Amino acid sequence: MVPARALILLAVAALAMAACNRDSGPSAAERAALARAEAAYQSAQATWRAQRLAELTKPDGWTSLIGLERLEPGVHRVGSGGDNGIRLRMGPPQLGLFTLKQGRVSFRADAAVTLNGVPSRGGNLRSDADAGGPDVLGFDAGKGLATVIRRGDTLLLRVRHADADSRLRFTGLEYWPGGRGWQVMARFVPHPAGKTLPIGNIIGVVQDIPNPGALEFTRDGKPYRIEALDEGEGGLFLVFADRTSGHGSYGAGRFLDAAKPDAKGRVLLDFNRAYNPPCAFTPFATCPLPPPENRLDLRVEAGEKTYRKP
Repeated sequence: MVPARALILLAVAALAMAACNRDSGPSAAERAALARAEAAYQSAQATWRAQRLAELTKPDGWTSLIGLERLEPGVHRVGSGGDNGIRLRMGPPQLGLFTLKQGRVSFRADAAVTLNGVPSRGGNLRSDADAGGPDVLGFDAGKGLATVIRRGDTLLLRVRHADADSRLRFTGLEYWPGGRGWQVMARFVPHPAGKTLPIGNIIGVVQDIPNPGALEFTRDGKPYRIEALDEGEGGLFLVFADRTSGHGSYGAGRFLDAAKPDAKGRVLLDFNRAYNPPCAFTPFATCPLPPPENRLDLRVEAGEKTYRKP
């Protein structure tokens, strides 16, 4: 028979062990809260990835690009026929004449086209640098689209087509493992008003882009800093390279969008949403390249991997 004192001691020990077990791990309520947070995170990431894929592969998305042609002063005959000065990969044999004169582009149609959705025989064309954005020239019953874009002092003709091989044979997006640990809180360090940063692009043009400040964060005890750009779309735009660039990630770097800083100067950087520039999918884009300040001595194993072309 066990003495009463021994029974009491055993009961106390059992209670102590139970308390220790409770202290050594989260409670049921805490585990449920963690599970809900994880489910919310996974749902948000899945939604973002679905939206990213839809935007990239829509009929006029980045995968629909079929041409990027520099416009020199003078008259340019454009179409898919072999006798054109600018030959399109798809479209009517004779689309029409593009004329660049005194920094402005005009168009005269040789095929059925629309201008901003309305049947037209041509006219003056705004570029993407003009107020109101670029005029959109439609052909092939709206499957083909042509716009004028300006990069520095250079005017170019950008052409898209819904039946582009790069769109119809798109192979999908792959992602690094990432995870909630790659959601990093950064501190916004503002620059003096009006500061810009020279940003080169893949076609060799350098432009001064508004640079409102830098973002500083810590990873594994080491500090990092990224210069932020403001392209006038209500948030911050980051162009960066890291130790995975060219080693699993796109060699020319990746993009990341972030909100403007909160009242305490904090910005959440979710590297799980780092995405490839259009140049990863098409040779007809004019992607900005990471400035030297944004080349991180860090392997960002989150976000999009290199695109595997068909």
